[in-house]
Amino acid sequence: MRAGERAYRELRADIVSWRLTPGQVLGEVDLSERLGISRTPVREALSRLTADGLTEPHNGRGVVVSAISAEDVRALYELRDTLDCRAAELAAQRGDRETFRALAEELSHAAEALSDEPDHPAYYELVDRMDAEIDHAAGNPYLQQALGNVRLHLARVRRLSTTNPRRLAVAAAEHEAIARAVADGDPALAVATTRVHLKNALGNALRTPELAPASPVAS
Repeated sequence: MRAGERAYRELRADIVSWRLTPGQVLGEVDLSERLGISRTPVREALSRLTADGLTEPHNGRGVVVSAISAEDVRALYELRDTLDCRAAELAAQRGDRETFRALAEELSHAAEALSDEPDHPAYYELVDRMDAEIDHAAGNPYLQQALGNVRLHLARVRRLSTTNPRRLAVAAAEHEAIARAVADGDPALAVATTRVHLKNALGNALRTPELAPASPVAS
């Protein structure tokens, strides 16, 4: 793997997991020493992270990890509503029914397997797999690309959101309903169940106390 690609992936993972926090300065020299690579691939990685919106220019030189506010989360979910609902609709029209029946069955038992681990890796792996199957079934690479960027930012929010077993159990049931709608080839129901899940997910995300305050509105 190229040094620039490795640096990009490592720094992206650190930002999403909050090992690098909003406002933290990312200096080329420090990162070069930490990652054991020259400054050129570090500069390349930072440029890509800025293009992703995960970092932003700092005082005309260098970059910092970008903040994420309740205002940002609402905007992301507005876009996600359009993209996810369309993807679910297309998946219900084009997807393999048995694949989604199997996913629905797994999701019906997901709440029973929720562990006390704070990140609930097995649950989120299943959710990510369902997202990937919907993307594949929708068969639209441009839609998939747009969803990838939105999910990257929402992964940061997920790390801070309240992920208690009760909420995750409800979310698993919501995902199961989406999978069954797709498996039944019902586009309207796939959209409706997706929209219900997104509404509840947004409400949960907005309860995150670490979100930055919204930007003041200019008078």
